[in-house]
Amino acid sequence: MSLLPRTAEEFSSADYWERFFRKRGEKAFEWYGDYNSLCGVLHKYFKPRDKVLVVGCGNSELSEQLYDVGYHQLTNIDISETVVSHMNQRNAEHRPDLTFQQLDATQTCFESGSFQAALDKGTLDAMASEEDGALAGRMLAEVGRVLAVGGRYVCVTLAQEHVIKLAVEHFAQGWAVRIHCLSGQQNEESDSSFALPVFVLVCTKFRQAPPFAVLELCQGEDGAPARLASVPELLSAVKERQAYSLMLHKLRGGTDASSTPSLTLCHAATDRPRYTLMVQDSLPSAKLPRSNHFAIFIGEHLVLLPFTVR
Repeated sequence: MSLLPRTAEEFSSADYWERFFRKRGEKAFEWYGDYNSLCGVLHKYFKPRDKVLVVGCGNSELSEQLYDVGYHQLTNIDISETVVSHMNQRNAEHRPDLTFQQLDATQTCFESGSFQAALDKGTLDAMASEEDGALAGRMLAEVGRVLAVGGRYVCVTLAQEHVIKLAVEHFAQGWAVRIHCLSGQQNEESDSSFALPVFVLVCTKFRQAPPFAVLELCQGEDGAPARLASVPELLSAVKERQAYSLMLHKLRGGTDASSTPSLTLCHAATDRPRYTLMVQDSLPSAKLPRSNHFAIFIGEHLVLLPFTVR
Protein backbone atom coordinates (compact mmCIF):
# COMPACT_ATOMS: atom_id res chain seq x y z
CA MET A 1 0.00 0.00 0.00
CA SER A 2 1.55 3.30 -1.15
CA LEU A 3 0.45 5.22 1.95
CA LEU A 4 2.61 3.11 4.24
CA PRO A 5 5.94 4.64 5.32
CA ARG A 6 9.24 3.95 3.60
CA THR A 7 11.09 3.63 6.90
CA ALA A 8 10.11 2.48 10.39
CA GLU A 9 10.95 5.89 11.87
CA GLU A 10 8.19 7.53 9.82
CA PHE A 11 5.59 5.64 11.87
CA SER A 12 6.37 7.87 14.86
CA SER A 13 6.40 11.12 12.86
CA ALA A 14 3.51 13.56 13.29
CA ASP A 15 4.11 14.88 9.76
CA TYR A 16 3.78 11.38 8.33
CA TRP A 17 0.37 10.79 9.94
CA GLU A 18 -0.86 14.23 8.86
CA ARG A 19 0.02 13.40 5.23
CA PHE A 20 -1.41 9.89 5.63
CA PHE A 21 -4.88 11.02 6.68
CA ARG A 22 -5.01 13.80 4.08
CA LYS A 23 -4.37 11.24 1.34
CA ARG A 24 -6.56 8.61 2.98
CA GLY A 25 -9.63 10.83 3.09
CA GLU A 26 -12.77 9.34 4.62
CA LYS A 27 -11.82 5.68 4.25
CA ALA A 28 -11.34 4.07 7.67
CA PHE A 29 -8.02 2.37 8.41
CA GLU A 30 -8.60 -1.00 10.12
CA TRP A 31 -5.30 -2.79 9.50
CA TYR A 32 -5.28 -4.45 12.95
CA GLY A 33 -8.85 -5.72 12.78
CA ASP A 34 -12.27 -4.15 13.12
CA TYR A 35 -14.85 -4.10 15.90
CA ASN A 36 -16.27 -7.52 15.00
CA SER A 37 -12.89 -9.20 15.35
CA LEU A 38 -11.93 -7.39 18.57
CA CYS A 39 -15.16 -6.86 20.53
CA GLY A 40 -15.03 -10.25 22.26
CA VAL A 41 -11.86 -9.38 24.13
CA LEU A 42 -12.46 -5.62 24.47
CA HIS A 43 -15.78 -6.05 26.30
CA LYS A 44 -14.02 -8.18 28.92
CA TYR A 45 -11.82 -5.35 30.10
CA PHE A 46 -13.93 -2.20 30.13
CA LYS A 47 -17.63 -1.54 30.64
CA PRO A 48 -20.02 1.02 29.11
CA ARG A 49 -19.93 3.13 32.29
CA ASP A 50 -16.10 3.39 32.24
CA LYS A 51 -14.24 6.48 31.12
CA VAL A 52 -12.00 5.28 28.28
CA LEU A 53 -9.11 7.14 26.67
CA VAL A 54 -8.59 6.05 23.05
CA VAL A 55 -4.92 6.70 22.26
CA GLY A 56 -4.08 7.47 18.63
CA CYS A 57 -7.62 6.92 17.37
CA GLY A 58 -6.94 7.76 13.72
CA ASN A 59 -10.01 7.48 11.50
CA SER A 60 -10.84 3.97 12.68
CA GLU A 61 -14.53 3.19 13.12
CA LEU A 62 -13.82 1.31 16.36
CA SER A 63 -14.81 4.18 18.70
CA GLU A 64 -17.97 4.83 16.72
CA GLN A 65 -18.97 1.18 16.91
CA LEU A 66 -18.25 1.05 20.64
CA TYR A 67 -20.36 4.20 21.09
CA ASP A 68 -23.23 2.59 19.18
CA VAL A 69 -23.33 -0.35 21.61
CA GLY A 70 -23.43 1.84 24.70
CA TYR A 71 -19.89 3.14 25.38
CA HIS A 72 -20.60 6.87 25.65
CA GLN A 73 -17.63 7.98 27.76
CA LEU A 74 -14.90 7.66 25.13
CA THR A 75 -12.27 10.39 24.81
CA ASN A 76 -10.34 10.05 21.55
CA ILE A 77 -6.97 11.69 20.97
CA ASP A 78 -4.71 11.84 17.93
CA ILE A 79 -1.72 13.91 16.89
CA SER A 80 -3.17 14.65 13.43
CA GLU A 81 -5.22 17.85 13.15
CA THR A 82 -6.72 16.58 9.89
CA VAL A 83 -8.11 13.37 11.33
CA VAL A 84 -9.42 15.04 14.52
CA SER A 85 -11.30 17.66 12.49
CA HIS A 86 -12.71 15.00 10.17
CA MET A 87 -13.83 12.70 13.00
CA ASN A 88 -15.54 15.53 14.91
CA GLN A 89 -17.45 16.54 11.78
CA ARG A 90 -18.37 12.93 11.01
CA ASN A 91 -19.89 12.34 14.44
CA ALA A 92 -21.30 15.74 15.42
CA GLU A 93 -24.90 14.93 14.49
CA HIS A 94 -25.39 11.28 15.42
CA ARG A 95 -22.83 10.85 18.24
CA PRO A 96 -22.72 14.20 20.06
CA ASP A 97 -20.94 12.81 23.14
CA LEU A 98 -18.12 11.21 21.14
CA THR A 99 -15.22 13.65 21.36
CA PHE A 100 -11.94 13.87 19.44
CA GLN A 101 -9.02 16.05 20.53
CA GLN A 102 -5.67 16.86 18.95
CA LEU A 103 -3.18 15.87 21.64
CA ASP A 104 0.27 14.34 21.95
CA ALA A 105 -0.14 10.96 23.67
CA THR A 106 3.14 11.46 25.52
CA GLN A 107 1.92 14.64 27.24
CA THR A 108 -1.84 15.04 27.67
CA CYS A 109 -3.82 17.58 29.67
CA PHE A 110 -5.86 15.05 31.67
CA GLU A 111 -5.77 14.73 35.45
CA SER A 112 -3.98 11.76 37.00
CA GLY A 113 -6.22 8.75 37.58
CA SER A 114 -9.08 10.14 35.49
CA PHE A 115 -9.72 7.09 33.25
CA GLN A 116 -10.74 3.50 33.96
CA ALA A 117 -9.26 2.23 30.69
CA ALA A 118 -6.98 3.25 27.83
CA LEU A 119 -7.49 1.68 24.40
CA ASP A 120 -4.64 1.59 21.90
CA LYS A 121 -4.97 -0.02 18.46
CA GLY A 122 -1.59 0.08 16.76
CA THR A 123 -0.34 3.31 18.34
CA LEU A 124 2.30 1.60 20.49
CA ASP A 125 3.59 -0.24 17.42
CA ALA A 126 3.94 3.05 15.55
CA MET A 127 5.62 4.92 18.40
CA ALA A 128 8.02 2.08 19.26
CA SER A 129 9.59 2.28 15.80
CA GLU A 130 12.37 4.48 17.19
CA GLU A 131 15.57 2.61 17.95
CA ASP A 132 15.66 3.37 21.65
CA GLY A 133 11.89 3.29 22.19
CA ALA A 134 12.02 6.53 24.18
CA LEU A 135 8.89 7.98 22.56
CA ALA A 136 6.87 4.84 23.25
CA GLY A 137 8.20 4.77 26.80
CA ARG A 138 6.92 8.29 27.42
CA MET A 139 3.53 7.35 26.01
CA LEU A 140 3.29 4.28 28.30
CA ALA A 141 4.26 6.42 31.29
CA GLU A 142 1.53 8.93 30.43
CA VAL A 143 -1.04 6.14 30.07
CA GLY A 144 -0.01 4.87 33.50
CA ARG A 145 -0.44 8.35 34.95
CA VAL A 146 -3.98 8.98 33.66
CA LEU A 147 -5.29 5.51 34.59
CA ALA A 148 -6.97 5.04 37.96
CA VAL A 149 -6.02 2.16 40.28
CA GLY A 150 -7.60 -0.94 38.78
CA GLY A 151 -7.56 0.70 35.35
CA ARG A 152 -6.48 -1.22 32.28
CA TYR A 153 -4.29 -0.42 29.31
CA VAL A 154 -5.71 -2.48 26.43
CA CYS A 155 -3.33 -2.51 23.47
CA VAL A 156 -3.98 -4.18 20.10
CA THR A 157 -0.56 -4.99 18.65
CA LEU A 158 1.35 -7.21 16.24
CA ALA A 159 3.78 -7.80 19.12
CA GLN A 160 6.99 -7.32 17.18
CA GLU A 161 9.84 -8.40 19.42
CA HIS A 162 11.13 -4.92 20.31
CA VAL A 163 7.59 -3.59 20.84
CA ILE A 164 6.23 -6.28 23.14
CA LYS A 165 9.51 -6.44 25.07
CA LEU A 166 9.41 -2.71 25.74
CA ALA A 167 5.77 -2.80 26.89
CA VAL A 168 5.99 -5.93 29.05
CA GLU A 169 9.19 -4.78 30.76
CA HIS A 170 7.60 -1.38 31.41
CA PHE A 171 4.54 -2.84 33.15
CA ALA A 172 5.92 -6.08 34.64
CA GLN A 173 6.69 -4.41 37.99
CA GLY A 174 3.54 -3.30 39.75
CA TRP A 175 0.99 -4.22 37.07
CA ALA A 176 -0.72 -7.46 36.01
CA VAL A 177 0.23 -8.28 32.41
CA ARG A 178 -1.94 -10.53 30.25
CA ILE A 179 -1.63 -11.18 26.51
CA HIS A 180 -4.38 -12.61 24.29
CA CYS A 181 -3.28 -14.20 21.00
CA LEU A 182 -6.00 -13.76 18.37
CA SER A 183 -6.15 -15.25 14.90
CA GLY A 184 -4.29 -13.61 12.04
CA GLN A 185 -6.37 -10.82 10.53
CA GLN A 186 -7.53 -11.03 6.95
CA ASN A 187 -9.35 -7.94 5.69
CA GLU A 188 -9.18 -5.44 2.89
CA GLU A 189 -6.25 -3.64 4.53
CA SER A 190 -4.09 -6.73 4.89
CA ASP A 191 -1.87 -8.09 2.20
CA SER A 192 -2.32 -11.75 1.22
CA SER A 193 1.18 -12.40 2.54
CA PHE A 194 0.36 -10.88 5.94
CA ALA A 195 0.38 -13.86 8.27
CA LEU A 196 1.14 -12.57 11.76
CA PRO A 197 -1.52 -12.98 14.45
CA VAL A 198 -2.87 -9.98 16.32
CA PHE A 199 -2.30 -9.79 20.07
CA VAL A 200 -4.17 -7.84 22.74
CA LEU A 201 -1.96 -6.74 25.62
CA VAL A 202 -3.90 -6.01 28.83
CA CYS A 203 -2.06 -4.32 31.71
CA THR A 204 -3.94 -3.74 34.98
CA LYS A 205 -2.77 -1.09 37.43
CA PHE A 206 -2.39 -2.15 41.09
CA ARG A 207 -2.48 0.15 44.08
CA GLN A 208 0.52 -1.67 45.53
CA ALA A 209 3.01 -3.77 43.61
CA PRO A 210 2.64 -7.51 44.34
CA PRO A 211 5.72 -9.40 45.57
CA PHE A 212 5.88 -11.34 42.30
CA ALA A 213 5.27 -10.62 38.62
CA VAL A 214 1.80 -11.45 37.26
CA LEU A 215 2.40 -12.56 33.66
CA GLU A 216 -0.26 -14.49 31.71
CA LEU A 217 -0.94 -15.66 28.16
CA CYS A 218 -4.35 -16.62 26.72
CA GLN A 219 -5.10 -18.34 23.43
CA GLY A 220 -7.97 -16.47 21.78
CA GLU A 221 -10.44 -14.19 23.51
CA ASP A 222 -11.81 -16.90 25.84
CA GLY A 223 -8.74 -19.05 26.47
CA ALA A 224 -7.83 -19.84 30.07
CA PRO A 225 -4.83 -17.76 31.20
CA ALA A 226 -1.54 -19.65 31.53
CA ARG A 227 0.80 -18.17 34.14
CA LEU A 228 4.42 -17.56 33.09
CA ALA A 229 7.26 -17.30 35.58
CA SER A 230 9.28 -14.52 33.95
CA VAL A 231 9.28 -11.86 31.26
CA PRO A 232 11.61 -13.90 28.97
CA GLU A 233 9.22 -16.88 29.23
CA LEU A 234 6.25 -14.72 28.25
CA LEU A 235 8.11 -13.18 25.31
CA SER A 236 9.22 -16.64 24.18
CA ALA A 237 5.62 -17.90 24.28
CA VAL A 238 4.52 -14.98 22.11
CA LYS A 239 7.29 -15.72 19.62
CA GLU A 240 6.26 -19.39 19.45
CA ARG A 241 2.71 -18.43 18.51
CA GLN A 242 3.97 -16.09 15.81
CA ALA A 243 6.13 -18.87 14.36
CA TYR A 244 3.16 -21.25 14.46
CA SER A 245 0.98 -18.74 12.61
CA LEU A 246 3.65 -18.15 9.97
CA MET A 247 3.98 -21.88 9.40
CA LEU A 248 0.23 -22.33 8.97
CA HIS A 249 0.20 -19.48 6.47
CA LYS A 250 3.04 -21.08 4.54
CA LEU A 251 1.25 -24.44 4.44
CA ARG A 252 -1.97 -22.85 3.17
CA GLY A 253 -0.02 -21.49 0.23
CA GLY A 254 1.43 -24.89 -0.67
CA THR A 255 4.74 -26.53 0.12
CA ASP A 256 7.89 -27.33 -1.78
CA ALA A 257 8.24 -31.06 -2.37
CA SER A 258 11.98 -30.80 -1.72
CA SER A 259 11.42 -29.58 1.86
CA THR A 260 9.72 -31.17 4.85
CA PRO A 261 8.18 -28.55 7.16
CA SER A 262 7.83 -29.80 10.72
CA LEU A 263 6.25 -28.66 13.96
CA THR A 264 6.74 -30.13 17.44
CA LEU A 265 3.82 -29.94 19.88
CA CYS A 266 4.74 -29.94 23.56
CA HIS A 267 2.85 -30.68 26.76
CA ALA A 268 1.45 -27.42 28.18
CA ALA A 269 2.52 -28.19 31.75
CA THR A 270 5.85 -29.98 31.36
CA ASP A 271 6.98 -28.50 28.02
CA ARG A 272 8.05 -31.99 26.93
CA PRO A 273 7.61 -32.90 23.23
CA ARG A 274 4.43 -34.91 22.60
CA TYR A 275 4.01 -34.97 18.82
CA THR A 276 5.99 -33.89 15.78
CA LEU A 277 4.04 -32.97 12.65
CA MET A 278 5.84 -33.30 9.32
CA VAL A 279 4.46 -32.37 5.91
CA GLN A 280 5.74 -34.25 2.88
CA ASP A 281 4.37 -33.10 -0.47
CA SER A 282 4.39 -35.17 -3.62
CA LEU A 283 6.57 -34.06 -6.51
CA PRO A 284 4.91 -31.78 -9.08
CA SER A 285 5.49 -34.44 -11.72
CA ALA A 286 3.68 -37.14 -9.74
CA LYS A 287 0.40 -38.40 -11.20
CA LEU A 288 -2.20 -38.58 -8.46
CA PRO A 289 -5.60 -40.27 -8.82
CA ARG A 290 -7.35 -37.43 -6.98
CA SER A 291 -6.38 -33.92 -5.96
CA ASN A 292 -6.44 -32.62 -2.39
CA HIS A 293 -6.16 -36.10 -0.87
CA PHE A 294 -3.70 -36.65 1.93
CA ALA A 295 -2.71 -39.15 4.57
CA ILE A 296 -1.86 -38.56 8.23
CA PHE A 297 0.30 -40.75 10.44
CA ILE A 298 0.28 -39.91 14.15
CA GLY A 299 3.02 -41.18 16.40
CA GLU A 300 3.48 -40.11 19.99
CA HIS A 301 6.94 -39.26 21.31
CA LEU A 302 8.46 -41.99 23.43
CA VAL A 303 9.43 -41.05 26.96
CA LEU A 304 12.56 -42.84 28.15
CA LEU A 305 12.55 -43.42 31.89
CA PRO A 306 15.79 -43.96 33.82
CA PHE A 307 16.22 -47.37 35.38
CA THR A 308 18.86 -49.31 37.29
CA VAL A 309 20.14 -52.72 36.18
CA ARG A 310 20.48 -55.05 39.17
